[in-house]
Amino acid sequence: MKKITESDSKYNSLENMSVNELLANINKEDISVPLAVQKAIPMINKLVNVIVKQMKNGGRLFYMGAGTSGRLGILDASECPPTYGIPQGLVIGIIAGGDKAIRKAVENAEDDIEQGWKDLLQYKISKKDIVIGIAASGSTPYVIGALKACNKNDIVTACIVCNKLSNVAKESKHKIEVVVGPEFVTGSTRMKSGTAQKLVLNMISTAVMIKLGRVKGNKMVDMQLSNNKLVDRGAFMIAEELKINFSKAKTLLLKYGSVRKAIASIQ
Repeated sequence: MKKITESDSKYNSLENMSVNELLANINKEDISVPLAVQKAIPMINKLVNVIVKQMKNGGRLFYMGAGTSGRLGILDASECPPTYGIPQGLVIGIIAGGDKAIRKAVENAEDDIEQGWKDLLQYKISKKDIVIGIAASGSTPYVIGALKACNKNDIVTACIVCNKLSNVAKESKHKIEVVVGPEFVTGSTRMKSGTAQKLVLNMISTAVMIKLGRVKGNKMVDMQLSNNKLVDRGAFMIAEELKINFSKAKTLLLKYGSVRKAIASIQ
């Protein structure tokens, strides 16, 4: 059976379209992605609750994938520490082929059904952890092998895929299936499928971090002060919360090192 992600585009003769037609049609397809994600919210809800429980009990969250899927997992994982102030290593992204595959495709890396589990073992994976396989097609051997081994070792498994009834989903206790239909360029899953995966990852990590207490009101009170823009943003948060001027707020922030600690020092 042909995968939906590999189905022919609804459009043809792309090379004969004007630039405006190309952009308008790509945008038309993209508009359908959030609607597909919306249908998956019940599945995402269940998964987020499981992740929160695991992490409160000392577990870590792993994303695993190949190509675009792997890169998206790494992107989401890498942004959690600076955004929410969590330690490095609580949310981990792993890509088939290792770190060099982030920038350049590694030939046949995704076809190794044993390597995913080997990569997880390097992190001393345990029953406390949760592993999410990310694969647009739902057929990536690297991900399937890792999830299968996790199941044998009683490690919680989940997936984000863009086809129904995939092999990756079969190996996942918690299935998130976001079916976005054929790509604008046939089979180019970095487009709608990649966008869907990014949206789901945004939802997962944001909801998890909020439920772990990393947001106060609607502010990133634990963000790392890694540049001048973020220092100023933090100072504005403090000024607004404590009803003080910006200069005093910035002084407090630089003294205590975080928005949360600066506010707590006065309240």
